[in-house]
Amino acid sequence: MRLLFVCVGNSCRSQMAEGLARAMGYEADSAGTTPASSIAVNAVKVLEARGISTEGMHPKSVDLFTADGYDYVISMGCGVECPAMKIDQDWGLDDPVGGPLSQYEATADEIQRRLNLL
Repeated sequence: MRLLFVCVGNSCRSQMAEGLARAMGYEADSAGTTPASSIAVNAVKVLEARGISTEGMHPKSVDLFTADGYDYVISMGCGVECPAMKIDQDWGLDDPVGGPLSQYEATADEIQRRLNLL
């Protein structure tokens, strides 16, 4: 299954979703409408603590992607609207950016739970 996770900054939720999905064997990408300059440090910590490599991961623009070829395009819940791309699901997750590590861990747990349901 191919998954594309979209968000605003592509620095927290969508990056964690990409890493978690890949670790489960899915083909996954992530992108943002206004990509940040780097992945949030706590997002990297959460993924690496789960044994998921973050090598090569970086924020990317949604303009580099189309929905073609993806089974699901999933918004992380940040009100993202991509006029040129259909959004199949909106997970409605709160953005942990700037929050404590425990908030990132809880977000990753919820992402994992939702991935298990696909």
